[in-house]
Amino acid sequence: MTQDANITADLFVTCIVDQLYPEVGVSVVKVLRRLDVAVGFPQEQTCCGQPVYNTGFNKEARKLAKRVLEQFRDSEYVVVPSGSCAATLRVFYLELFSDDPELLSEAKALAAKTFEFSEFLVKVLKVEDAAACGATHQGTAAYHPSCHQLRELGVKSEPKKLLFSVPGLEEKELEGAEVCCGFGGAFSVKFPHISEGMVADKIANVQASGAETLVSCDMSCLMNIGGALNRQGSDVKVRHLAQILDPDSQ
Repeated sequence: MTQDANITADLFVTCIVDQLYPEVGVSVVKVLRRLDVAVGFPQEQTCCGQPVYNTGFNKEARKLAKRVLEQFRDSEYVVVPSGSCAATLRVFYLELFSDDPELLSEAKALAAKTFEFSEFLVKVLKVEDAAACGATHQGTAAYHPSCHQLRELGVKSEPKKLLFSVPGLEEKELEGAEVCCGFGGAFSVKFPHISEGMVADKIANVQASGAETLVSCDMSCLMNIGGALNRQGSDVKVRHLAQILDPDSQ
């Protein structure tokens, strides 16, 4: 257990986890509870607005963002199992509301208490070893960092520190790990051939690593990479970091 017992954190679950990978959300909650965090879940939460903001629909993005500000106004901490959505709450809301002093103030308050999942474990809960979560995992794994996690949040060492302290897990180096997988949300729809080329390079490196499992902190990346691996008939599994840290998901 951590030294910071009785911390309260609300989960911003993200659309992809909620709609496509609910088991990841379950693992996030289980890991946090194992670390003595009281987990809340605002029932009326919706999309953070990232897809429409990225495509230039600021009016629609503001409407969704205002709802997020309302839903998480009273949260002590907000934990997000996605670098891209965490970056939206913490970085892009400040741009979105830059012309509205009142909403900008609310956005700054939300930004100050918003953390990506691995970042929250290391920086707030002071977890240095995955054994604190009860995690064990036999096999080999490589790690793929998402673009937003690296560039917008500056979360680099935290996920690997947790992942490769899991008892029984052997690290495999992934060539070009910090290169984008080609998903980028609307990017993969607008520029499918470029996206396909990027993910082809990524999965070639994943397969060359010899890892049995590819781990990331963003299910959007894993959905893209995992789909490409499946189309190649690969046996490489894709898992969110929370699933590796959750002993019940092994």
